[in-house]
Formats: sequence, C-alpha cells, structure tokens
Amino acid sequence: MQINYKNSRGSWASSWGRPILLCTKEERTDTGGRGDSVVNLHTAIYQMTWKMIQTQSETEEIFRELCMCNGLSHEKIADEGPSVTELEMFFSGFPRMVGLLYFPNLVVLTLVKQDIRRIEGLEACPLLTQLWIVESHLVDIEGLDYCTNLQRLYLYYNRITKIKNLENLKKLEILWLNNNKIKVIEGLNTLMHLKELNLAGNLIDVITDSLDSNVQLEWLNLSGNRICSFKELSYLARLPELQILSLKDPQYTPNPVSLLCNYMTHVVYHIPKLLRLDTYDVSSKLAKDFAESTVMKKIMYYSMRVKNTHRQLAEIQGKLQKQLSSLQEVPKERIKAISFCIKTLESELTILHLSKRQNPLLTVLNGLKNKDGIEGMHSSSSSVKNSTEYLNAEQKMCQKLDALKERLIFWNNRLDETEARYQTEVTPITEFFNLSVLFLLIELETVGNIRFEEGTSSDVWFTSCHDVILSRFCAWDFKKLGVTGLKINRIVRVHNRMLRLKYEDKIQSVLSKEGSTYKSENYSKMLEYLFYVYDPELSTEQNEIQQILEDGFKKAEVYRALGRDEAVPLCNSMSLCEQPRIEYLLGQAKAQNGNFIDPVPFRYGQLIIAKVFLGHSVQAIDSESVEQTKYPNADSVYRPRKVDTRCANDTGFSSSIKLHGSCDCSLRQYEWFVFDHDLVVPEYFIDFEYITQNDLQLFSAFSENKTSQRKQSKAEIMITQQAKVLDEEVLKMDPVVKQMPKILNLDEMTLLSISGASILSQITILNLHGNSLSKLKGISKLTNLQKFTVSFNELVQLDDLSNLPYLEFLDASHNQLITLDGFNGVENLKYLDLSWNQLIYMKEEIGVLCKHTLDLLTLDLRHNPWKKPVLLRSIVIGQLNTLTFLNGCIVTREEAATAPQFTAESRLTQASLLAHSRTDEERPRCLSLLNCAQNLTQLSKMKPDPSVDQATSWLTKITTLNLDGQNLSQLTNLERLQNLRWASFNNNSIRRFEGLDHCLQLEELSLEDNFISELEGISKLTKLTRLNLGNNQLKNMEGSGLDKLTHLHYLSLESNKIRSLRSLQKIYTLIELYLGNNLIHNNCEIYHLKGMENLVILDLYGNPLVYKQEHYRFFVIYHLPSLRAFDGNVVEPAQSENAKDVFGGRLTSDMVTERLGHSNFSEILKLEMPESAIRSVDLGPSEKFGRLQRINLEHNNLTSFSGLVCLPRVKVLYLNHNHIETILPRQKPQLHLTNRQILQQKVSSSGYGQPGLSRSNSRDTSYESLPPVMESLEVLHLGYNGISSLAQLQLNRLINLRVLYLEGNFISQIEGLDRLQYLVELSLERNRVRMIHENSFLGQNALLELHLEENRMRDLNNLYPLAKLQRLFLGANKIQDIGELEKLDSLPNLTELSVVGNPVSRKMLYRPFLVFRLTRLQILDGVPVTMDEKERAEFLLCEHSAMSSNPPLETGLCAIMPLLTRPNTLRATNSLHKGLQAFSPPDFNLPHGFGDSMPQETARNKKHKHLGGNLPNTRSFQPDIICRQMRSGGTYQPSFMQQQRDSSRNMRTLMQIQDQDSSIHNSSASKPSQM
Repeated sequence: MQINYKNSRGSWASSWGRPILLCTKEERTDTGGRGDSVVNLHTAIYQMTWKMIQTQSETEEIFRELCMCNGLSHEKIADEGPSVTELEMFFSGFPRMVGLLYFPNLVVLTLVKQDIRRIEGLEACPLLTQLWIVESHLVDIEGLDYCTNLQRLYLYYNRITKIKNLENLKKLEILWLNNNKIKVIEGLNTLMHLKELNLAGNLIDVITDSLDSNVQLEWLNLSGNRICSFKELSYLARLPELQILSLKDPQYTPNPVSLLCNYMTHVVYHIPKLLRLDTYDVSSKLAKDFAESTVMKKIMYYSMRVKNTHRQLAEIQGKLQKQLSSLQEVPKERIKAISFCIKTLESELTILHLSKRQNPLLTVLNGLKNKDGIEGMHSSSSSVKNSTEYLNAEQKMCQKLDALKERLIFWNNRLDETEARYQTEVTPITEFFNLSVLFLLIELETVGNIRFEEGTSSDVWFTSCHDVILSRFCAWDFKKLGVTGLKINRIVRVHNRMLRLKYEDKIQSVLSKEGSTYKSENYSKMLEYLFYVYDPELSTEQNEIQQILEDGFKKAEVYRALGRDEAVPLCNSMSLCEQPRIEYLLGQAKAQNGNFIDPVPFRYGQLIIAKVFLGHSVQAIDSESVEQTKYPNADSVYRPRKVDTRCANDTGFSSSIKLHGSCDCSLRQYEWFVFDHDLVVPEYFIDFEYITQNDLQLFSAFSENKTSQRKQSKAEIMITQQAKVLDEEVLKMDPVVKQMPKILNLDEMTLLSISGASILSQITILNLHGNSLSKLKGISKLTNLQKFTVSFNELVQLDDLSNLPYLEFLDASHNQLITLDGFNGVENLKYLDLSWNQLIYMKEEIGVLCKHTLDLLTLDLRHNPWKKPVLLRSIVIGQLNTLTFLNGCIVTREEAATAPQFTAESRLTQASLLAHSRTDEERPRCLSLLNCAQNLTQLSKMKPDPSVDQATSWLTKITTLNLDGQNLSQLTNLERLQNLRWASFNNNSIRRFEGLDHCLQLEELSLEDNFISELEGISKLTKLTRLNLGNNQLKNMEGSGLDKLTHLHYLSLESNKIRSLRSLQKIYTLIELYLGNNLIHNNCEIYHLKGMENLVILDLYGNPLVYKQEHYRFFVIYHLPSLRAFDGNVVEPAQSENAKDVFGGRLTSDMVTERLGHSNFSEILKLEMPESAIRSVDLGPSEKFGRLQRINLEHNNLTSFSGLVCLPRVKVLYLNHNHIETILPRQKPQLHLTNRQILQQKVSSSGYGQPGLSRSNSRDTSYESLPPVMESLEVLHLGYNGISSLAQLQLNRLINLRVLYLEGNFISQIEGLDRLQYLVELSLERNRVRMIHENSFLGQNALLELHLEENRMRDLNNLYPLAKLQRLFLGANKIQDIGELEKLDSLPNLTELSVVGNPVSRKMLYRPFLVFRLTRLQILDGVPVTMDEKERAEFLLCEHSAMSSNPPLETGLCAIMPLLTRPNTLRATNSLHKGLQAFSPPDFNLPHGFGDSMPQETARNKKHKHLGGNLPNTRSFQPDIICRQMRSGGTYQPSFMQQQRDSSRNMRTLMQIQDQDSSIHNSSASKPSQM
C-alpha cells in the first residue's frame, strides 16, 4: 500500500462532525417490520427504542474517543470545535462517522482502519479539502455532494465497486481508489483539474476513452489490474500532461500487457512527455528517440507489406478482368451485330412510312440516290405498288424486329450474368486479401504480440493441420448439397502471446488446484484440436472470427445471452461446424431476388481450429441446453452427433448413419462445450472452398496460379453455339438487311437525298446509321431537325451538333465518343443514347448535359469505360432532375429524393469544412497506416466552433482536413485555411492540382485515387513531408516543382503513367518512394535516384523495367545500396553481396549513361573510364557503340578483353594498371584430356613434359589458330598488368596492331608476336627479358622502334629480322661485352640507340666505337651524334692505329680493344690519355647538378615529351657522361635512365626525324587524360 509519503507531515488530521445517531442499514430496515397484533407492535417499539438508546450511547462513546484522540475536551467541544481544522482516527474499528457537526471549519479528515461502510455527516464540512477513509469497509462513494472544495480524496483499501457521485468535486486534484473492486473506469469526466489518480489493485481490464476529460492528469497508477491490450494503452496518449505512469508497480501484480514484448517502447512512443514508467526513468532523449525510430521502422515495414498485398489483389483483379473481357467478347459481338441490324431495320421502316405518304416523291429520290452512287438503299420499299404490299413489308419488318429484340435481350442477360458471376468470384478474393491486410494491421497495433504466419507445404505444422481438416471432412455429409470435396486455400498459424499467457496461467492453476487429478497423469492427454462452430444467425458481430483471433473466445455467459449453449461451442467434424453457416446462407440466397443466384453461396468458408484443454468431460443431456450449473464438476461436456433423417432432407446434411453407407465417420463426430473460455485458444485460421459436381465457376480464384483461366465446359460451348445458330436464323429472316453504301460526305445534295426533302429546312428526321462518319459538318444547318440517328459511326466528338433547338431525339450509340465538349444548343432534347462509346470522366460529361439539356427524359450511358462507375447513377440523377429513365431503368422516387443531397455534399462548402476538419496542434501518436488527417478525424474531438470564434476566424484554426470520398471535382474555398497542416482528398474526381496556394503550412497531403494529370503549383508547398499522388493520371513531371520540396521524405506515385524519374533526382531527403505500376521502361532511370542517400524503401513493381532488365532486383540493389526494402521484400545482406557480384565492376551502357549524362551511344568517339573499379565489360551489341574509337580503362580490375572485342571501330585502347591475362578467357579443358595434358596447358611456360619443344621455342601453339579480333585496333597499352606470358595473352589475334606497350610486367620471353606484321612500335621496358630467341621477332618486318630498358639482357642476339628498326632502347640492362654491340650491325637503319645504364657503357671509348661503327646513328644515349663527334671518333681510331707501329695496321674491334679494356684510372682532364685530350675542356663541361645525386624524375608513361628550348648542352653532355663513367665506374639510377629516354626522344623531335608512319606514331605517343 503506497501511503507512506502521504502522511509524512507528522500527524494525521482529525475529524469533526455532529452528534447524530447513526445506525446501520440493517437496523433501519428492521424498524419497518410490522405485526398484526398489538403485542407485536409494542414489542417492536420497545426493541427499536432500546436500540436507539444503545446506538446513542455507542455514538457518545465514539465521539468521546474522537475528542480524546485529537486532544479535545468533550465537555468544551462546543467552544473548541469551530477552531479545529484537522481530525484523525486510527485503528478504532468504529462503524460510523459521528460528531462532525461540531467542526464546521474542518479542512482535513483522516479515518484509518475503521469499520465504516458509508460516508456520512460531511454536509457540515463545506471547507473540507482532504479526506482519508482508508482500509475500511466502504462499498459506495457517496455523501460528498457538499464537499465542493475537496482537493484530495483517499479511499484505498475498501470494497468500492463503482466510481460514482464525484460530479461536484470539480476542484479535486488527487484521487486514490487503489485496492478496491472497481471493474470500469467511469465517473471522472467532470474532474477537469485531476492531476493524480491511483487505481492500482482493482479489476479493470479496459481504459477506452474514460480519461479523455482529465487533460491535467500527471500521475497515474494502474498496476495490479487486468489490462491486456496495447489498444487500451493507446488511449493514454490523449493525456497531454501525463508524466508518471505505473502499470507494473513492484507492490502489485503486473498487468498482463506489461509482460508483452515491446511494452516500454509502445508506451514511451505514445506518451512523449512521460518521465517515468513503472520504476524506470524514460525522460532521456535517447530513450524517446529509440522508441520513435523503432515505431517508425515498424510503420514503414507494415506499410510496405500492406501495399504489397494491395498490389497482389490489384494484379489478380486485373487478370480476372481480362478473363471477364474474354468471356464477354462473344456476347458483345452478338449484341453489336444484332443492334446494327435492329437500327438498320428501324431506318428502313421509317423510310417505308415516308414512302407511304409520298409515293411519287420516292421515285425521284431513288433517282437521285442512284445518281450519287447510293443505289439499293431502299430496294425493298421501291417495289411497293399498293397498300397491301406496304402492309406485308411492314409486318415482316416488325416481326423480324421483335425476334431481334428477343435475341438482344438474351445476350444482354448473358452479359449481365457473366458480370454477376464475376462479382461473385471477385468478392471472396477481395475478402481474402483484405483479411491479409487486417492481419498485418493487427500485428502492427499489437507490436508483434499477435502474429499471423501463413504456412506452406514445406512446414510440418501446415501438413499436419491440412491432414486433420481433410480427415474430419466426409463427403457423405454434403452429398445432398452437391459437394464432392474440400480445397484448402490458406492455413494461417496464430501466435497470440496474450491469449497464450492466459491459457498457460489457467492450465497451471488447474493443475495446481487442491485435489486436482491431473497431477499424477499426463495432462497433455486432455488436449485436443477442435473446430469452432460459428453461427452467423445468432452472432451480433460481423467480424466475430477476427475478434476471436485477436481477443479470444467469449465468456460462457455471453454465448448464453446470444441464445446458444452456455459454453464455447466446438466440434470435431466439418459438417457439424459448417451446418449453421450453410443453412443461413442458403436461406439468404432463396430470399434474394435477381437474375443470377449462386447455386453454391456457401462455396468459400473460414474455419478456426482451437487448442483446447478438455479437462474432466462428461456427456451432455440431449434434451437440455448446456449450462455450467448442471455439470458442477466438469470442465467440458460433449454430445454425439444427432441421428435425424429429417435434417438430411431439410438442410441437405446427411445426419443419418444409414446414409453414409460403409462410412462410419458419423460415430466419431461430437459437439464439445468448454465452460472456461481461457482454456480455449485459437491456433489456426483456414480459408477453404467446396468442390461441387456442377461447378459453374467461370473464373479461377484460388488455384495454384490464381489467375489461370478456366476452360469452358462442353455444355457451355454447346449453349453458345446454339445461341449463335438462333441468331443467324433470325438475321436471315425477311427482309434480309443488305449492306448499304457508305456516305462519304454530308453536302446539301446528300442530305436532301437521304431525307427525301426538297430544302434543308424541311428535314425533321435524319438517319445516318451505319456509316463511317467521323465528322458531322453541315448538320447545324438543319434547324428544324427533331430526330437524328447517327449510331455505328466513328464520331469522337459532338461539337458539330449545336444550335438545333427542335432536336428531341438523338441516338449516338456505338461510336468512339471521348468527350461531350461542344455539344450545345439542344435545350429541347428528350431522348439521348450515348451507350457503347469511350466516355471516361462522368462529372465533366454530365456537367455538359446538365447545362445544355434542360428537359432530358431518357438517357442511356451504358457500356462506357467510366471512372468509378459506382457513382454514375447518383451523379446523373442528382444533376439531371428531369430524368425518368436512366440506362434502361426507371428513376425511382427514392433515387430522385436522395440524389440532390448527394450532389450537394459533393460541393466544398463551409458546412463540409466544419464537418470534416479538426484543430489539433499535435499529430496523433498511434500505430496506424492511415495518414495524419484520417487518424485525427477518427480519434480527435477538437472540431472548430464557429459560435465561439468570430465571423470566419474559425477557418484559420483548422489544421486538419479530411475530405475523402466526397465526390469533389475541384478544390475551392480553401484560401482561408492558412494553418492547414494535414489534408486528405482521396477517392474524389479532382482533375487539377489547384486551390492550395494559400495553404503554405501543409506537411502532409494525400490526393490518391483522383484524375490529376499535372502538378502545377506544388512547388509552393515547401514544408511538405509526405505526399501521396497514387492512382492518378500523371505522365510528365518535368517542371512540376517537386525538387523544391526539400523536406519531403515520403512520396507515393503508384498507378500513374510516369515514364521518367528525372524530376525526382534532386529530392535528396526521400526515405520512402513508391513508383509501382507506372510505365518506366529504361533502367537508366534508376540513376536519377542515386543521389537519394536516405532512401530506405523503394517500390517499382509493375513497371516494364521489372520484366525487361536482366537481374532487375540485383541491378537496383547494387545502384541504390541504402535500400532496406525493395518491391515489398526486405533486402537481405546476401542479396546485396550477390548484387555486387553481378553488377559490381561491370562497364555497361547504363554505366556509360550515368557517367556521360546521356545515352547517345552512336555519337560517342572517346570513352574515359579510369579508376572505376571495372571488372568486366558488357557494352551490348556492336552497333550500339559503332563510332567509338578511343577507350581509356586504366587503373581498373579487368582480366581480359571480353566485352571489348565486339567494338568494331576501336583504334586506341588504354588498359594500363589492370590484371589482363589474355584477350579472351581460355576455354575449360576438355573432358577427354589426360591429367598430363591438362598440366601441360596449365604450365605451358615451363615446357613440362613437352618433348620436342626447346625452352627457347616453347610457344603455346594452341593460340595460333584462333581467329582475329578487334581488327581496327592500332594502339594498345598493357603496361603494369602483371603479364608473364605473351603467348597466353593471344596478341597474335590483333593482326592490325601497330603500337604495343607492355612496360612494367613480368615478361621473361618475347613470343607470340609473329602475326603482328604491321607492328611499328613495341615497348617491353621494365620486364624480365633475359634474351631474344630466334623466333621472337619473326615477321616483324615493319618494326621501327623497340624499347627493352630495365630488363635482364646480357646479349643482343637474333635482332636481324628487324631490318627496318630505327630506334632501339637498351638502357639499364646487363650488357657487359663490347662485342654484343657489334651485333647491332644487323640493323642497317638504326638512327637512335640507348645503352646507358649497362655495364658496357662504363667502358672507355664505347661511345666513339658506336659512333664509328653505326654510321647512320644520329642519337646515342639521348645525345645527338654530330659531325664533329664522328670525326673525333675516326681520329681516335686512326691515332691508336698509328701508335701500334710493329704490327700491321688493324682496324675494327681488334685495333681498339686494348683501350676499351684498359682500367679506368683517369682522373679529371689532366689524367686523360694524350689521344683523348680532344675531348677535354673547354668542351668537357659537367652539367649543373650532375654528380653523386642523379636527377629524381618520375615518369608514368612512355609518351615522347616535346621540350621547347630548355635542352642540355649537346656538345658537352655526352663527354661529361663519359668522364663520370671513367671516374666512378657506377651505374645509373632508373630516374636518370628515364631522363635519358626523354632527352633522346626530345632530340629526335627537334631534329625532325621522319618516321615511316608519323600519324600512327603521334597517336600512340599521347596519353589519355586522367579523370
């Protein structure tokens, strides 16, 4: 009991009262006893007097003790009493409240642990502010009417059962009624200032709206009650000031709802101002943000699933609609043919009547018709010569017309019957999916504590349940009904945590009950799965099955109140379970009046299988109803199936055992009645349908493919064929309708010929039926026209029918009319037939008729593709007040009376604003998928009050407006709603986005299910966070202004006609985007969404893109990695990984479009995609990139040329820094190869096991026969790819290649180049080449430039095939012997050579030797060879020859070999040999910076750098190099080697050395631009 802190003031208050005689209720009733004798009367009087004396004495004693306990003198109470403000009495056990009359100024009264049963005597205490009557025996709250100043009332630990009599305590702030027996929260609606309420420890199970008036409530304790549902806790969200809430106080047993999952999250979300929940502090922002985000995720998830379910329903309905259209093709075709014939006969009959009056004129008219090419139109009437023939022809026409109209009625009935059957089949399908939606909403509202699991055949429980149902179905029981089988469409397993907890607690209490017999035996034997018996006739609720699944079964007394047995009705038989439902539906079907009656109205059914603890069961007495009092020791009773043959005859159920033949299942069929509803818990929910003998289903609803069309039966086909035969017989009756010639134009002569008039003003009847007219030009000249037939033409508009004031009859059926705009000037029109056209928007078309046809009596609008056809009749009758017939049916008085009211409600007036608006400032906090406006209009009671607000200021207070389903055609009168924040206009007929220009505070707007085609003006609503425009007519949203909505996080554009998403690409704040069922074809549209980094949910289902794009789901998931749900399904981590595997690193046309911003592939000449993590290339068919010539894919992850070989015109290809292994991947080894052969293919470079092939000639001959590819390719860069084998690279297939760069790889052998006959330049620098083999350069007759720097070469053998080679770069190798340089004599055209960085370059006089030896050499080691240098070299060699006098003069290598091999001991210029002084200074100058530290220059590519004037001193640079070599004998760093290469190329450029093919060489020298 929580009262400790309440009495912390130190002493309890006293009480004061009046000395009155109090007695108990029993004592007062005793005084009313009467006797018939005087003795008895005197005895009674004596006893009453004695009791009064005793009571007065007892009262006196109570009062004395009261005074003593509070320090007052009994004798002086009259003087001291008025000054007393507090009285208290503890643990006295007194039964009454006495003596309060003496304390008129009493403020606090405390009575603890007394025997008081009623509150009395407080009339004399008007100043009382606190009242404590606790731990007593109070039964009712009473006697407080005069305590209007009471602020605190404590009545806990009593026996109060009902909250009442508190209406006058309007100042009450604290009310404690805990630990009583209260079941319902009530009687608190007047306590507007109540801040603290304690109702803990009672019997309360619901909250509802009982606390809505207590808006000041801050502290609430409801612990120790029976609240089970989260729905009840949602009502507490209406208490705006609630800060402390207890539902699981440690001093009480917790409420069952507090044991559910997500309990705290649910409460904290719904009550945002809550500071403390139970014993936990929930005031932190972190806790509230967590609850908010959790709930938002739940709502988003279930919203996605509900949309997915609605989409599935729409798909099935659409496919069933196609089936309906297919079934209606024949009736419509027959109706059209018969109608055409009828109208033709009517036309001829009209002409016949005219000919009877004007027989002479008819001959003239026939002559005119023959002249204009319209001969034969009236052949039947032209032969009429006398009245008898006229009568015979007329009679035959009328007979044929009657027969045709009978056939027309037959086919119209057939059409209506098909439509009715379609509706019969669609209804259960709709209910099927609506129930799925309902299950999802229940899951959301209960935060997952009720969950519905739809089973599949792979689930064990599904199979078990399926078998149980079929085992309890006996076809004999349904034989009279024509049922032959049962088909189960769905089994749903129910996980109701609340009901499960109740069930387990009840089982535990039964087992632990003293004297229970279930302790020693296995109680599971008492468990059974039974069917719930649903009786719709005795049920008062339409959604009883839903309520059972959510709240459980009703109590036994509730079933008794409904007229059923006093227990939960169950059974173990399908026939017993279904008998009440089938009898009810059969009775309803018989009572219905209509053309089509479903012979099996009970076809679709639902079933609940419950888990039941039967406990102790006994057999019920057959003749009596089941009541618990009749079976005191039983938990349940059972009743065997009744044997009654009359039942079988009346209802169709074979209840007799004899009717079952050899089947004895009826002996096992029982009805069960369980008294405790907590022992029955719903476990499974089943949707099923009966299979009948003569199944008249035209539509397949619940097959494996729910929309697979059922084939027509032979009987149906025969009926259709017979009907067609009858049609043909009627059509062939006399007179046979002949095809009339078509009228080509409506000039004056033609009109006069057709009508038989002499002038246009005489034409009153005109029939243009059956022509191919698309225009009616000239008709407006017929000012006296009264009857006009223009059926079976090709009219699109009636704008030519204007200013016909006398027109009364117009038949424009069977045309192509799409609008009635322009139809005017027909005020006297009485009959109008517009059936079988293409009219769509009813309000616009009916508006035209309402304006221009004031006296219209008959109107036919059937068979048009109207939007929302359900509203057609109400709208037409409401606007056309004079109508008597509409669509072939008479307009009733009831329709004529109610239609104007319907029309008036469809206008947006102040009355409608007042009825559908709210003034709430805060959005509702509820677990609902409705929009904010819908929620507030359902939950909130804060309506605007014009009587309080002056004039129209109440409009400015409106924050919420819900006008769903009001049949609005436009938004008007919203200018003053300046504070409107949440608005919903769903399910109307709005065609334009207008009227919201002044509603700039709008946060949520829903315009779903309208006819909007443009979004003009939406850019002004910049505060929008949620926008729903689904199911409209939107096509192009370019320039709509959606990009201005910078706060938008929810956008629904489902079921429109959108093709492009470009207008959405700047809405970066979107979290949810729904675009299903549009016309998005191109997968490039997905790239417009890549900027939406917050996008979590995306729906594109139903677009052509879904079926067009391969791996569509992976494609979207890869490009939008932030998605968590896509097309109604959660994005699993495995799917994200698979998406990366499929689309990661793929160069596709989509990726090119994304990078370039356009898809004009045929105009692309150059493609730059470096550093894009590309792993493969798939650019589609070759013609797509037909003009592409240059591709840069450097720094990617390519392993082959796959995807590039299909590009026909590529000339330059950059693939540096990839992982290229081969042009095309090598095919897998064939199965018949041996392991040794497979190993040979894997290790081809080693020559393992290949006898006959030397190491120097180990090329893989399997590549030589491969066909050429990329025949336009001329320049190829493959540097830094890790290539080790040129043979596996398949370069031989690039037969027209002219420039090849292979620097920075691991190539050790030059091979596989023999088919590259046009190769001009080859770069193999920075590889591992050791030697040049004999076949390395076979076929390279055109090679002009070769780079072999920074390899491992020691010799220069086998260069002789390169006869045209002009430039050779051998720097930074291992060439030591000067003799290797002599082998360069085989290169007669060599003009440039670089051997810097080789050991041989450190030898003395190697440069003079090469200059002397290679006479055509122009550049050596990057330094030009001048004529002076050539002369010095020759002089040097001659001088050395003269010094050797003894031997004969030797020339060549032998003559200077001693010098070249002499040790380098020279130091500076003074140490030079006398013969070398010609090279000494001043010509011998060291360049600036040339010393121990070589220039550190890095060059990434091999292109030639064309330097301007910043060139080295060509005279002194090379001698200085020689000097450095002589001094140090060191090698050169790679950076210096690069400097030498660049210098060499620069010099070559300056000297303008002509290449064999300069254009190709220049293109190869330029590197791609880096992106």
